[in-house]
Amino acid sequence: MPTAQPADPDADIVVIGAGIVGICAAAFLAEAGKRVLVVDRTGICEETSSGNAAALAFAEILPLAHKGMMKKLPRWLSDPLGPLSISPAYLPRLTPWLWRFWRAGQSDPTPAIAAQASLMRLAEAEWMGLFDRSGTRAMLREDGSLDLYESEREFQESLPGWAAREVHGIALRHVEGKALAELQPGLSPRFVKGTFVPGWKTVDDPKLLGKAIWAYAESKGARFVRGVVATVGAEGDAARIKLTDGRVLAGRHLIIAAGAWSHMLASRFGDTIPLETERGYNTTLPVGAFDLKRQLFFAGHGFVITPLSTGVRVGGAVEFAGLQRAPNYARSKAMLTKAATFLPGLKTEGGREWMGYRPSLPDSLPVMGKSRSAPNVFYAFGHGHLGLTQAAATGRLMRDLVTGDAPAIDLAPFSPQRF
Repeated sequence: MPTAQPADPDADIVVIGAGIVGICAAAFLAEAGKRVLVVDRTGICEETSSGNAAALAFAEILPLAHKGMMKKLPRWLSDPLGPLSISPAYLPRLTPWLWRFWRAGQSDPTPAIAAQASLMRLAEAEWMGLFDRSGTRAMLREDGSLDLYESEREFQESLPGWAAREVHGIALRHVEGKALAELQPGLSPRFVKGTFVPGWKTVDDPKLLGKAIWAYAESKGARFVRGVVATVGAEGDAARIKLTDGRVLAGRHLIIAAGAWSHMLASRFGDTIPLETERGYNTTLPVGAFDLKRQLFFAGHGFVITPLSTGVRVGGAVEFAGLQRAPNYARSKAMLTKAATFLPGLKTEGGREWMGYRPSLPDSLPVMGKSRSAPNVFYAFGHGHLGLTQAAATGRLMRDLVTGDAPAIDLAPFSPQRF
C-alpha cells in the first residue's frame, strides 16, 4: 500500500481517484514532466478497478441502449437474480436516468458508435504503448473472446451488432460444431453456435496491472495521498481540495476521476451529469478451477467468465440500487450456479465474492472535458463497463487537455455539457 505523502501546494495536477482511469492519467502526465498528486480514500486500484472482468474490450463499440437490449428488459427484470435488477426502493431516483437511457435506445446509434470506435482505436494504441513503456506487456493476454448462443434465434439476433462492428474493421468469425469445441473444450452441448473475436484482449489481473502502472507513474514522480475529499473548488488559476481531516491539496489543475462518485464533485462546478452506478458482482475461483482458454461471454445471461493469473473470474450482470444499499451476493451465487451448468467441469469451491460500482451514463459514452465554470478542472469518468479498456486513451486525452495540445480525437461527443 502506498504511503501517504504531505500535500505539495505547487503540484501541477491533482487527480481525485486512484482507479485505473486516474492511475493512467497520472502516468501520462508524469511522463510529460508534470508534478502529479493522486488522492483516494482507500489506495491504488483498491475499489471498482480491482475486480472487473479484466477485458480490454476494444471491440465493444455499441451503446448499451440499443434496441436489441431494450427488447430483453422485460424478461431480464422478471428474474430478481437475472442479468438486470432494479431495487424497488431505488426506482423513483433512477427513473430520470432510465428515461434518458430509453431515449438513447430510440435514437440513431450511428454517431455514438462512431465516437466510441474512435475512442477504442486510440485506447488500443495507447495501451500497447503504455504496456511497453511501463514494462507490463507480459501482463497482457491476446487469446481472443468467444460469445456463446443457446439457440439459432439467439445467434440470429446477435448478427446486426456484429455487422456494425465489422463496418469499423473489427475481425470476427462465427463458429459451430467442432470449431466451437476446439475454441473452448468442455462446454455444455446446450451452446449451438459462437462468435470468436481474435483481436480481443484481457489482462492477467486488473488489480495487479493497476498497481504496476502506478509503480511506473511513481517512478516518473507521481505521488499519492490517502484521504477522503470533503470539498473541491477553484480559485483563480488554482484548484483546492479539502480533505475530511483538514488537509488542503492544491494544484494548478484538477482532474476528477472518482468513478461512481464523480458527478457529486462535478456538480460543485456547475455541471449536472446524469451518472448512475451499475453494481456488478463476481466470484473469483482458485487457479485450476477450469481450463479456460479465453474469455467467454454468455450474452443471454449477462455475464462473463475470465481466465486470470490469480484464478477464474465469473461475473457481470447489472443491479441498480445506488451507492448505499448493502451488496446482494445472491446475485454472484446465481451466476456461479449457471456457470457450473455451462461448464460442467467447473470447480466452484473456494471462491471470493466481490461487488463493484460501474459509473455509467445513459448514452454509454464517458465524460471527458473541462468543467463549465473552471477552465483548470477536467472530468474523466462515466466509462461504465469500459473503464479498464479506455483508461489509457483517457490518460492520453487528459494529458492533451492539461498541456494545451490538440486532443488526439474529437472530444465533442464526450463533452460534460452534452446533457
